[in-house]
Amino acid sequence: MNLKNQLTHSKIFSLLIVMGLAATTVATLTLKGQSQSQMTTNDQNQSKWNQLTPEEKRVIVEKGTERAFTGEYDDHYEDGTYTCKRCNAELYQSVNKFDAHCGWPAFDKEIPGAVRRKPDIDGSRTEILCATCGAHLGHVFMGEGFTQTDTRHCVNSISMNFIPARMQKSETVMPTAINKAIFAGGCFWGMEYQFKQAPGVINAVVGYTGGHTKNPTYREVCDHTTGHAEAIEVTYDPQMTNYENLAKFFFEIHDPTQLNRQGPDIGDQYRSEIFYYDDQQKATAEKLIGILTQKGYKVATSLKPATIFYPAEDYHQDYYTKTGGSPYCHIYTKRF
Repeated sequence: MNLKNQLTHSKIFSLLIVMGLAATTVATLTLKGQSQSQMTTNDQNQSKWNQLTPEEKRVIVEKGTERAFTGEYDDHYEDGTYTCKRCNAELYQSVNKFDAHCGWPAFDKEIPGAVRRKPDIDGSRTEILCATCGAHLGHVFMGEGFTQTDTRHCVNSISMNFIPARMQKSETVMPTAINKAIFAGGCFWGMEYQFKQAPGVINAVVGYTGGHTKNPTYREVCDHTTGHAEAIEVTYDPQMTNYENLAKFFFEIHDPTQLNRQGPDIGDQYRSEIFYYDDQQKATAEKLIGILTQKGYKVATSLKPATIFYPAEDYHQDYYTKTGGSPYCHIYTKRF
């Protein structure tokens, strides 16, 4: 090979190296751009997610499990759609729900494409997640023979919200953001009864909060050893009502001037208290207390940041609906 050919081959070889480096650089920049774009999209999506309580985060984000037979939707069979607590994506239809006697809501089929499966870290079970946001739902089991699909989605109630069929405008309309509020104002039976009739309220659950005991029982709360109050967790549609309307309603269905009691029910578990999720809820509550104070009410209602809300035992849920009774001290009195 002469010198000219050697130089020609050398130039070609160098050119190929340069072209290869250029291609690598372009590919790297492209992937980096795609990654940054994906991160931006994820950040934008997360900004639309609903606010989670500490207990909801423990299950949905940290993949915990709620206590069996305590979930809001374990014994729930109203016609409607179950949606993701974090992103509102539709997950299950009520027609596919059945009683597996396991202590958690059971479904034999998900809405197509709504639920993603992946091997659980324990190496034996299959985890199910919201396909839209990745929220932990529970686990899926096969071969148990409960229904014709031979499938059981075992789902934590706390991972879901429920939209009654009567509130769904159409099958194609996705639910809007769902907000929550927690109020304590005497016996939670009457509070729940009244709030479930309030416009814009999707659901109300009775339970315990504000104390120091984990997973308290009704007896423990009544023994005044937990620090918890009887309270309700209200889920509402912000397109139909707002927090201020609900807070006003709260002050009008109980006597906010009574300290550690409500009518004949006496004890710190019957105290009047608002558990706020953010500064806006706190400011709203403070404003309403100020208005009542100006009107001459000696308001005993206290304010406290929301912590874990523990749903009460099943026999307390929808108590007056089950018994056919009505509240004895939660009577509506207009104050605003």
